[in-house]
Amino acid sequence: MDKDKDNIPSNEAIIDELTKDLETSCIRAEENDKSNQGASLDNTESNPGSKDHDSDSEDKCGAKPPEKDFVDEERLKDREIDLTDEEKENLKAEAEALKNEGNNLFKSSNYNDAMVKYTQALQTCPLAYPEDRAILYANRAAAKAKDDDKESAIKDCSKAIELNPSYLKAYLRRAQLNEQTDNLDQSLADYKKIIELDPGNSEAQHAVRRLPPLIEEKNEKLKEEMLGKLKDLGNMILKPFGLSTNNFQLDKDPSTGGYSVKFNQGNS
Repeated sequence: MDKDKDNIPSNEAIIDELTKDLETSCIRAEENDKSNQGASLDNTESNPGSKDHDSDSEDKCGAKPPEKDFVDEERLKDREIDLTDEEKENLKAEAEALKNEGNNLFKSSNYNDAMVKYTQALQTCPLAYPEDRAILYANRAAAKAKDDDKESAIKDCSKAIELNPSYLKAYLRRAQLNEQTDNLDQSLADYKKIIELDPGNSEAQHAVRRLPPLIEEKNEKLKEEMLGKLKDLGNMILKPFGLSTNNFQLDKDPSTGGYSVKFNQGNS
């Protein structure tokens, strides 16, 4: 699966993207209108929203600190330039030992500590061993999932798949996590890929039959939600003209599924 397929936006994200700019513009227009009306009363009022409230989360240079699971692959790439094959093998062995420590912590249900060990292993293992690094990312994803950090776990699964495109366990884990986080389209895509890699996989076979009706049901709910948002936005736009969406009637053509719009002057 290529990177574009891995980053397919969800239906909710598409809806929000379609409506957020229009909604923000309408709200700003109302606020500007109110501020212009009140300007003659008081032009000296300060703007409390002008203060940078995010400054606490950034350092003095304006850069946010790295995440605790951040792996600096650029640094690893620079380090690797001067490494001999023997040195790479030694670092790989160190990473393997760290992975085993993480596995033991995972088995003891110490998921956060296991994640730390897997991260240390990723910071140690040379980039020359992509399949070993894929296993580390997949193991860290499992620890994150157990620690209820599912979104970050999905990213680690994607990284594991990027390093090893035929990594069945990473696809399976990501498919499960996507379903648990209601990313049903992405989950279905992963299960289809699993069947390509392992046609006899019973979980994937069941999922490709089970998920499509759930996706259709979800899409219908999203469609209703989108129409509701569009109606609210339409009313905001039409209000200055003494109109509302009630002045417009949608008639669905049963043969094509398309809609035609009729204007009713008497409705308000």
